[in-house]
Amino acid sequence: MNSALLQDAKRIYAFMSEGPSLPSADFLLALGSHDLRVAEHAAFLCTSGAAPLVICSGGYGKMTAGNFAKPEAILFQERCEACGVPKQAILVEPEATNTGENFTLSKKLLFSGTAPRAGEAKTGIAVCKPYMAKRAIATARRQWPEVTWGVSVPPIPFEEYAEDMKPEIELMVGDLQRLKVYAERGLQAETPVPPDIWAAWRRLADAGFDRYVIDAGSK
Repeated sequence: MNSALLQDAKRIYAFMSEGPSLPSADFLLALGSHDLRVAEHAAFLCTSGAAPLVICSGGYGKMTAGNFAKPEAILFQERCEACGVPKQAILVEPEATNTGENFTLSKKLLFSGTAPRAGEAKTGIAVCKPYMAKRAIATARRQWPEVTWGVSVPPIPFEEYAEDMKPEIELMVGDLQRLKVYAERGLQAETPVPPDIWAAWRRLADAGFDRYVIDAGSK
């Protein structure tokens, strides 16, 4: 990967990692993925007093289907417990296969009548991979607008994110495009994207990092 494309990827990573923060909330929603460091970060937030409840959400997704022996949510739950979160402070939603379902199915679970503190859920913090922050907030605002949302991500610099950056960059390029496409479909709130970020996206997509691009001509 040449240095110019690497800079494009780093620029997109920084943009996608931005989002509103909350010092505390009624619950955390840990969005399942292939990166268990997200669960560790959710556990850190919970044990530090940021929220009394963690919802671990996720079945099998693009990177975990066929690779994980258990649903993402179960592995997240196990990691949270290993990091000191009491079992009774965790709810598990093991069916979601995409970001929208992370929110809609978790909302259904939380307000099912069996969850403690369901009636107090007015604020939430989405916990996710760094480059999912923008899309997590956009999805939350459309799929669960009754809650005031913040987002928190593990403090992982771009250079340390993975030994093999190509799959991560492919995912990131796909997620950036979904900010536009999914907003047009009514699945996410609209998110402004600066022209220089779209230009970086185009260069990466044209260079072959387009595995998860919905329509290579769309931006």
